Amino acid sequence: MPALVLLGAQWGDEGKGKATDLLGGSVDYVVRYQGGNNAGHTVVVGDQKYALHLLPSGILSPGCTPVIGNGVVVDPSVLLSELSGLQERGVDTSKLLVSGNAHLITSYHATLDKTTERFLGKRRIGTTGRGIGPSYADKINRVGIRVQDLFDESILMQKIEAALDFKNQVLAKLYNRRAISAQQVAEELLGYAEQIKGYVADTTLILNDAIDEGKVVLFEGGQGTLLDVDHGTYPFVTSSNPTAGGACTGAGVGPTKISRVIGILKAYTTRVGAGPFPTELFDDDGEALRTIGGEFGVTTGRNRRCGWFDAVIARYATRVNGLTDFFLTKLDVLTGWEQIPVCVAYEIEGERTTELPYNQSDFHHAKPVYEYLPGWSEDITKAKTFGDLPKNAQAYVKALEEMSGAPISAIGVGPGRDETIEINSFL
Repeated sequence: MPALVLLGAQWGDEGKGKATDLLGGSVDYVVRYQGGNNAGHTVVVGDQKYALHLLPSGILSPGCTPVIGNGVVVDPSVLLSELSGLQERGVDTSKLLVSGNAHLITSYHATLDKTTERFLGKRRIGTTGRGIGPSYADKINRVGIRVQDLFDESILMQKIEAALDFKNQVLAKLYNRRAISAQQVAEELLGYAEQIKGYVADTTLILNDAIDEGKVVLFEGGQGTLLDVDHGTYPFVTSSNPTAGGACTGAGVGPTKISRVIGILKAYTTRVGAGPFPTELFDDDGEALRTIGGEFGVTTGRNRRCGWFDAVIARYATRVNGLTDFFLTKLDVLTGWEQIPVCVAYEIEGERTTELPYNQSDFHHAKPVYEYLPGWSEDITKAKTFGDLPKNAQAYVKALEEMSGAPISAIGVGPGRDETIEINSFL
């Protein structure tokens, strides 16, 4: 049985939660392998809508074990709040597993995140201010605090003091902020220990054993390919690797155990935060996409920037992730347009290219080259098979598939769990 990676093939917000939830009833484990509570998933089950920020989407599937891997940064207050909210709605959260090697987001990480972003002014990155970047920075600088440290008060205190030595100097002398008390931070974190302890496990061992036993494991990325710290539109990126390679390091499984890599594509393109976005719209079409598509950040509530489908970044996502399949979401949002532009190439200083520029300056100056495909006016939300779609909708999907470089195996035609056309099984 397969181990699958499911990830965003654009700038995030593509509808990964819907895709993960669709597969959740058929898989044994769903694993978040990177990011933190800066990634939001909206999952609609019947008439119930669930907004998940840190928890894997599989937590809504009764037979599935949700896992937070070692590559995730965990804000314990957010984790417990999310668990409590789901429990109040009758969701069983007892199967959740959290890697003891996952790093913690502390209150001082959030303070530094917000303070630094304000200090940058016009040069700000557009972070969520939730401390994700500073937590990953501490991890790389080897002054991070891990989940397992909650259970050894002496080690925890030593690590907090080491982390705050330099940070308090920066806060006081550069930002004119009050120094943070290591004792207060320790007391806050220790207050979470008993509530979290029952969920903590050696998730790497559990997941490798599960794959060896033939169980189905789904690795769920947060954000999207173009926000990857190595392969995205740097520096306007997240602080981890949402790309397929991140699943191996962020969950502790070898690449030879991954059998399929599924990219989630929205039928148009959106982005939250600062950074280049060649197909971004500033007109009535952009506002219509935002309104009809409900394009507001699940985690931040910020308006998403909206634009037409970009086949250049879709091809790039296929290449850097080794995508085997696409899940195309929100096709229904495009109903009603007489013609639909699709970006097939960029023009940069008079030169046409069909590949994503590796040079940051070139990408900032890229102008989209559009082809125009005929639209449709028929309601597609009740379509159950590809043949049920209007001819022009079918042609649009086929054109995107050909341009993007991997087969489209499923299509979202509405927000509901059952509003999906499955062309080829992922399992």
